[in-house]
Formats: sequence, C-alpha cells, structure tokens
Amino acid sequence: MNATSRRVHRARRAALAVASVALLPLGLTACSDDSKDSASSDSSKSSAAEEKSPKSPSDDMGGMAEPFGPACASVPEDGKGSFAGMAKDPVATAASNNPALSTLVTAVKKAGLVDTLNNAEDVTVFAPTNDAFAKIPKADLDKVLADKAQLTKILTYHVVGKKLAPGDLESGSYETLEKSRLTTSGSGTSYKVNDSADVVCGNVKTANANVYIIDTVLMPKS
Repeated sequence: MNATSRRVHRARRAALAVASVALLPLGLTACSDDSKDSASSDSSKSSAAEEKSPKSPSDDMGGMAEPFGPACASVPEDGKGSFAGMAKDPVATAASNNPALSTLVTAVKKAGLVDTLNNAEDVTVFAPTNDAFAKIPKADLDKVLADKAQLTKILTYHVVGKKLAPGDLESGSYETLEKSRLTTSGSGTSYKVNDSADVVCGNVKTANANVYIIDTVLMPKS
C-alpha cells in the first residue's frame, strides 16, 4: 500500500470514529426515553389499580361503620348484649340480650314473631325502647299486647325487608313487612322515622339485620 492509499484509509477510519461518537448520545437518549415511558406506564397501571381498590366497610355503610347516637353509650362493652355480642345473634335473640328492649321482646313473643324475625334474611328493624312503649298509656298498651292481630300489625310495621345503611335514611320511603310504608329523613348522626321517632342508637348489627333503636313506637295507618 503506497503513501496515498494509507492516508485515504486513515481518513476513512477517523470519519467512522467521529460518526460513532456522534450517534452515542442519540442511543442513550432513546434508552432514557424508553425508561421514562416504562415508568409512566407503571405509574398509570398503579393509578388504575388504586381506582379499582375495594371499598372500605364504612363506604358500604354510607360513610359510617360504627353504631351512633346518645343511647349507644348505655350498651354493655362486652357480653351478649354488647355490639359485638349482638352481631353474632339473629335479631330477636340479639334484642333479648339488650335490657332497654325488654318490652319489645315481650311484644314479639306475644305476637309469635320470634322465629319470623330470627329467620328473616337481610332486614332492617326499627326497635322501640322501653321508654318508647312507656309513652303509650298503660291501658292502651295492655289492650294492644292482648290483641295478637293488632300487635302483629304494629310490630311488622317496624321491619323493612332489606338492610338500610345510615345513608339510606337521609330521605327514604320503604315498604314494611306490614305492607304499608314508613319514611326516614335526616343526615350525619341525626335521623327521624315518620317525622315522629328519633333514632337514638343507629347502625347496630345483628347476624341478619341492621337495627335502629328509636324513642317512639311507630303506628301504621289504619
């Protein structure tokens, strides 16, 4: 190879080296962009997964998972009459373990509704306290307790055939087992039934029912 040929050969090699150096940043940029795209894709997948995450129990209960109301403070902290204890038993049995509902339990037994309530699936019970029954003149209450048909009509009016969360009570109208309707209204931790009864301890769970303890006995329309 003569001197001229050698000079041409060296010039070609120098040009190739320059071209390789010039292309190197482009290759690194492409790799960097790929990494960003991958990170962005992973981030999108993570966001989608978060959006599809299951709701918490409080979401299912209208934003509230715990019992609420002034009368809840009198519920025992443990034992069968506690919130945890009542959650294990069907509703009539659970009510029998709550001393504040003893008149209601007596009425349910006289009407022969213990099995009906215990075997019901997914119901809501508006349970009048002893004080609620005490608002009824004794002569009238004794008369109702002695009339099984009338007693059954009144008690089944306190039962709705599906579970109602607190949020469902904000503005609702629901058919009862007695076949007529009751209405609910309110918000937060303050609710009324038929504009006459206040919920004094709400969102109480039993094995087959949601229970709202109320301060007035509900009377179906004749």
